[in-house]
Amino acid sequence: MSEDYYFLNAAEIKALQSWHTWLDDNRGDRARLRRAESPEDILLTDAFFHFLNKMNQVSPDWSTAKPMLISASIAGVLSQVKSNKQIPSKLYNSKATEGMKKLASFAEQLASPLEGKSKAPMSELRFQQLQKSPTIEDFYRRIIRAIGLLGGNVNIISLANDIIHWHKEFEHQINHHQPTNRLAVRWATDYFTALPKNSD
Repeated sequence: MSEDYYFLNAAEIKALQSWHTWLDDNRGDRARLRRAESPEDILLTDAFFHFLNKMNQVSPDWSTAKPMLISASIAGVLSQVKSNKQIPSKLYNSKATEGMKKLASFAEQLASPLEGKSKAPMSELRFQQLQKSPTIEDFYRRIIRAIGLLGGNVNIISLANDIIHWHKEFEHQINHHQPTNRLAVRWATDYFTALPKNSD
């Protein structure tokens, strides 16, 4: 497994988590974000400007380094998340692992059966459709559908990082010298490794 791409620093991660918690106390803002059908709709909400302000406070170049649609996508998608579910990965931790545990990624969560279930929350077909999203709007809708399949319980840091990664690849801002660094390959590795053997 190649080294992961990380686009969020520690301060940005903390701010992202704080903003997600802020949504719990501002349900009207959350509801407006949830009603948005595309990232462009997010740009017109007060909650989005609160998000930008929060991120710019800890990372002054946030708005210049990240196109507006990336920020809008993250804000809109995170409004759909009920809880920030962070559990140790079953793929990359062993009993001998000491110290910090690697957390289950968004893709691993899509393949890991929910409590009391035996099948993956997202089918292979829907997973492949998500990977092959042809437009920003299509990717946005499919990500929201994926969150719903997980019951709204998602690792928001992995999710936000993957949204940034997808957008940068979509806009050709990343030129991968190694195919294993592509988001689709990383997602497929985590998803199919975690997928129950009895899945259809």
